[in-house]
Amino acid sequence: MERLLGNPRAVLVLLGPALLVYSLVMLVPIVWSLVYTVYEGNAVSGFEFVGIDNFVRFFNDPTALEAVGFTLRYALILTVLQVVVGYALALLYVFYLKKASSLVRTLVFFPVILPTVAVALLFRRFFEAAPTEGPINSIMQFVGLNTFDWFGQPDASFWVILMMDLWRSMGFYAVLLYAGVVEIPEDIIESARIDGAAGWRLVRHIILPLSLPVLLSATIFSINGTLKVFDSVVALTNGGPGTSTTPLTVYMFQTSFSFGQYGYGSTVALMLTVMCLLVTIFIFRASRRDLTRNDK
Repeated sequence: MERLLGNPRAVLVLLGPALLVYSLVMLVPIVWSLVYTVYEGNAVSGFEFVGIDNFVRFFNDPTALEAVGFTLRYALILTVLQVVVGYALALLYVFYLKKASSLVRTLVFFPVILPTVAVALLFRRFFEAAPTEGPINSIMQFVGLNTFDWFGQPDASFWVILMMDLWRSMGFYAVLLYAGVVEIPEDIIESARIDGAAGWRLVRHIILPLSLPVLLSATIFSINGTLKVFDSVVALTNGGPGTSTTPLTVYMFQTSFSFGQYGYGSTVALMLTVMCLLVTIFIFRASRRDLTRNDK
């Protein structure tokens, strides 16, 4: 095996086809999209070189800036909720339910495998205001509160999207973080309990530091996924009311394929990529500072 892997020709023969397919499927479209950022037009009307005009347009486009604001707000809030709720469920599985947690883990994980459109239709039915009242408005009416048009108000629509995506994803993050918490050696936890650590003190000083690597992975996974949210927004609100719940991904899709502006759509995509990269770098650097501080 060592002789085989040490032979450049053998390595080329083994990896060459995979690299070729990867280049054609991934790298070529990426480069092509980057080239589009300095052009305007589409395949029907033709392309015109515009230089950095697309970038200038992006930073002066109110709809694009609104989409950036929604994307960041949605990503930050949902990431915190996913990690915190997932971690709380993981602790519940390990320290309270223990061996009996299998059924609960399965039930909580079940929404993860449901189609996004089905979940969106379910939540739209729950919060429906017209033509018929949904269960949420019916309960509000029963207790004497005024009914509410959940999808007619920007703030209300935002929180409904958050609730839906949290319900869909918390089971995944609970299992992901459970895998990290359950690997903490039992003798360390028992030693801490003997020394008087219990409850929040045990979590804060023992379990949390030992599970930081999986917490970091979950946070990066969550922030990158939430920054690229698309299907749940399209299925639930389609970016409405108006453009108040339109993330950059939906705005990119509309610009490129609904309006035929491939160059500007590619610029929006590039801005989203840069945003994901900067957020990931920030999380990595912050985590490294925390780990260095803990080592000291």
